[in-house]
Amino acid sequence: MRNLIGIVVLVWLVIGVLAALQRGYLTDKKDVTCRTFGDTALTIVAGPLDYLGVNPKVDCHVKTPQPSK
Repeated sequence: MRNLIGIVVLVWLVIGVLAALQRGYLTDKKDVTCRTFGDTALTIVAGPLDYLGVNPKVDCHVKTPQPSK
């Protein structure tokens, strides 16, 4: 049973990597931001759900430190 669960998780993640490759998340040469990393990670974790119409997106609001006066 443990092996079956491991195989299912592995296949799920491989399908997610294939979906990320098809969307160009792993091949585009662009700056890595919170949003691009999050979109890629969610696509991989969502796996086969991507092919059912799920399109996970991340909206990052990172508070950057402001210079002192």
